[in-house]
Amino acid sequence: MPIRPTIAGIDGPDRLAEALRDAQYLAGDDLATAAYLALALGKPLLLEGAPGVGKTEAAKAIASILGRELLRLQCYEGIDAATALYEWNYPRQMLAIRQAGEAYVNIYADDYLIARPMLEALRDPRGTVLLIDEVDRADHEFEAFLLEFLSDFSISIPERGTVRADEHPVVILTSNRTRELHEALRRRCVYHWIDYPDARREADIVMMRASSVARTTAERVVAAVAQLRAEPLAKVPGIAETVEWAEAATLLARQGEAWPAAFRRAIGVALKDADDLAYVAPRLDAILTDAAA
Repeated sequence: MPIRPTIAGIDGPDRLAEALRDAQYLAGDDLATAAYLALALGKPLLLEGAPGVGKTEAAKAIASILGRELLRLQCYEGIDAATALYEWNYPRQMLAIRQAGEAYVNIYADDYLIARPMLEALRDPRGTVLLIDEVDRADHEFEAFLLEFLSDFSISIPERGTVRADEHPVVILTSNRTRELHEALRRRCVYHWIDYPDARREADIVMMRASSVARTTAERVVAAVAQLRAEPLAKVPGIAETVEWAEAATLLARQGEAWPAAFRRAIGVALKDADDLAYVAPRLDAILTDAAA
């Protein structure tokens, strides 16, 4: 396997962490190391973690610092190879046949091929980053199909032959761990588990993403969200909800709302489930009071 010591000027985990910070993403040492090794070794990067911890944002940031287009393949139950790889434009093929009459027409030329994210990544491995998002939502058949793709980064098109990348593309997979992924898939990847950041880092993220928010407000919202995450909620607020709650409360505060009323009125930005809102309502004032302590 070819080792790429540098890619886009990134010669180590520390440099990658700095570049990610410049792209508005705060990565810990472990994530920066895993991402660097995946890039340098030409292996897929598998990021697992709860929804909202920043897995997809990490992929976006990596694509940004590499100066590449992000090709996002959103997985779901029932996704098939045609959605991920390619399909033929049958109406256009039929039209070409009718217009050609007795003349020969190659209906399997590029003009009739609709490339999907995985084929696009093979065709342009130096200009793209392939994100296979929430792979745990796909079924086992699609996961088995991914094993073949990730083995040698090639696909077979019966009408055209084998398409193989001239170098390993940058591939990032994410999983919310709603089900266990096959061990064979994990072996093909550099693995990293992303957890919720500690309070200081999450406050730093709020300050980075919402520059209008005061540091005190950022720390209070982070403390409140930490308590909410400890509750048995249907949808636990992620980092994006932390940032948005801080922004919403700041906006209300500018219109005359005082702490903690601004946070209370903006709770729908952090919690987005009716049962969760009803469950938290009796204790919300206590949560906000504790967050300000």
